[in-house]
Amino acid sequence: MYRRIRDLREDRDLKQRQLAEYLQCSQQVYSNYELGQRDIPTDILIRLADFYGVSIDYLLGQTTNPMRNK
Repeated sequence: MYRRIRDLREDRDLKQRQLAEYLQCSQQVYSNYELGQRDIPTDILIRLADFYGVSIDYLLGQTTNPMRNK
């Protein structure tokens, strides 16, 4: 999961600081999410999925299909 959120960010040429601002957390906290040093709270997972337009299952590595079921 942690690699996936980093890859999504890098694919969009975003900095950790930019995501941290969007999520209203510090850059260090966001960095810890990407490194797997801190569990990602459910509300942050939801915001990340909304931001990237992917399913939470995709973020969690439960599927390789990023599309949301509608």
